Amino acid sequence: MEQSQVVVVGSANADLVLDIDHRPAPGETILASDVVTTPGGKGANQAVAAGKVGGRVAFLGCVGDDDHGRLLRGSLEGAGVDATGLRTVAAPTGTAIISVTPDGENSIMVSPGANRHVTPAMLTGLQDVWASAAVVVLQLEIPMESVAAVAAGATGRVVLNAAPAASLPAEVLAVADPLVVNESEAEFLLAEAGAADGATSPDGEGAPGGDSLAARLLALGPRSVILTLGAAGSVIVERAPDGGARPPVWVPARRVAATDTTGAGDAFVGALAVRLAAGASLTEAVELATAVAAVAVTRRGASTSSPTLVEVEAMFGAVV
Repeated sequence: MEQSQVVVVGSANADLVLDIDHRPAPGETILASDVVTTPGGKGANQAVAAGKVGGRVAFLGCVGDDDHGRLLRGSLEGAGVDATGLRTVAAPTGTAIISVTPDGENSIMVSPGANRHVTPAMLTGLQDVWASAAVVVLQLEIPMESVAAVAAGATGRVVLNAAPAASLPAEVLAVADPLVVNESEAEFLLAEAGAADGATSPDGEGAPGGDSLAARLLALGPRSVILTLGAAGSVIVERAPDGGARPPVWVPARRVAATDTTGAGDAFVGALAVRLAAGASLTEAVELATAVAAVAVTRRGASTSSPTLVEVEAMFGAVV
């Protein structure tokens, strides 16, 4: 396997997507569209997004010996991702049930399946792939002990997307550069640490709030934080040489009409990782990631919605 600049270690799921008019109330039954099956899983989505914007990317994960597993392998390879480290195991491929309302918002339930087999032992056998990569990308749809093992052994930059929300060991937080979370994930981490107070900062420099939230996340130990705020953009906070926080930087969102937000956060992370691996600053990387995510929300699907750089530039012009 050729050494990749970006290695994504994570989940691979088949997304079973349903369009619904509204989210059902407790005990309510509603009719939905026919099921559409597309490739997904936070890890695989991020790898595909990274591949589509031109990164030299490898993906490490597990699928079952089934049609869903073959769908995912084809999706990764089709995006130019090295899928040599995608193992086939004796378990069904992970699945996600995704409902999408007319405003493009989604609700997701995940059955991990084969993703439970992404173990420290499996990853030790692939350590030559990820340990010296320029950027290693992690999420939380695989066992936490596997996330911790990679975080401890990686010599390059670790991008940690703490989703879905879960408790993080201090040693994992300490190497995150950046920690990428949305507002609900941020509040979860702060509550787990006993640091949640519900306060957000006043707007500043055009920012829509969230500066205080991002700064309090940085105080938990990561080297940098990206707090994503949906249509309001993102707030970046980096650690200063003295250990404190640099002034926050707000990157506004691109204005588009959203069709489906599924996978937009993963498109953001994949593009971010590629630009960081190329030596860009965190702000420069977020500017590209923001544009990539904006194109993604105008399309249906998770992995299938991620654009190429040519498509991003066709919509927004040159981006950093």
